[in-house]
Amino acid sequence: MTQHCGLIAVIGAPNAGKSTLVNALVGQKVAIVSPKAQTTRARLLGIALQGDAQIILADTPGIFAPKRRLDRAMVSAAWEGAHEADAILLVVDSVKLRRHELTPLLETLKARPERKLLALNKVDASAKEPLLVLAQELTAAADFDEVFFVSALTGDGVPELKTRLAELMPEGPWLYPEDQVSDASERLLACEITREQLYRQLHDELPYDSAVRPESYTHRKDGSIEIRQQIVVARDSQKAIILGKKGARIKAIGEAARQELSELLGTKVHLFLHVKVEEGWSEARDIYEEIGLEWVK
Repeated sequence: MTQHCGLIAVIGAPNAGKSTLVNALVGQKVAIVSPKAQTTRARLLGIALQGDAQIILADTPGIFAPKRRLDRAMVSAAWEGAHEADAILLVVDSVKLRRHELTPLLETLKARPERKLLALNKVDASAKEPLLVLAQELTAAADFDEVFFVSALTGDGVPELKTRLAELMPEGPWLYPEDQVSDASERLLACEITREQLYRQLHDELPYDSAVRPESYTHRKDGSIEIRQQIVVARDSQKAIILGKKGARIKAIGEAARQELSELLGTKVHLFLHVKVEEGWSEARDIYEEIGLEWVK
């Protein structure tokens, strides 16, 4: 059997549903999702299989106007994912268009040489006529080669998109083993799962002033895994929010993350979390390396 393999850069404005779509294409969870914008920080590769094709999906951070060093690093990681891709897939939330972020993105895309695909997401919550008008408008703005109507959440249109992506893959050997679904190490994925719970359980109380650092990842003799992580925040008041009353909040975060990690890794997990206040953590080079981002000046 002749193998095919290639890279699709999945880009878009924050909260367009990129990670949910990547998870749907892969067929299992490889990227964390939350209703908050800018959940994805580093570029992560999801690996999907379709027939003889291995589709490598670069799930990138949302592209927005960066203000801080962390923002710049995230946007840099997003565009890096688009270089050398066999195609760029722009995911657009068809309900909340976020035109202020979408317009500059379309202008940049127009000048790019890669094959460009448009996925209008959340079609389950949109009327058909406006969707067709929007597809024509965006295609005219950035010269898309093809348009797909999908709902990453319900799976509508996802099999058709996956089939087409497989057809676009150039001939070449698979770059990853058949059973591998992501390029993220278990250590980094474990930190992402904890960070997802921070977003889910704290909502707007703790915006982006937090990071989860890996401390140790140990396989015990009984087959279980011991994971120790540090939650880094910028202020004492944020530490109090994460700990909660009598430590109840951090206990709930740890329990939810531990359960998901046990399912994901297929073994018992012992998860230990502690919170550290580090005022200028978003300017510290070593943290960037640990969370998979390049330190951008």
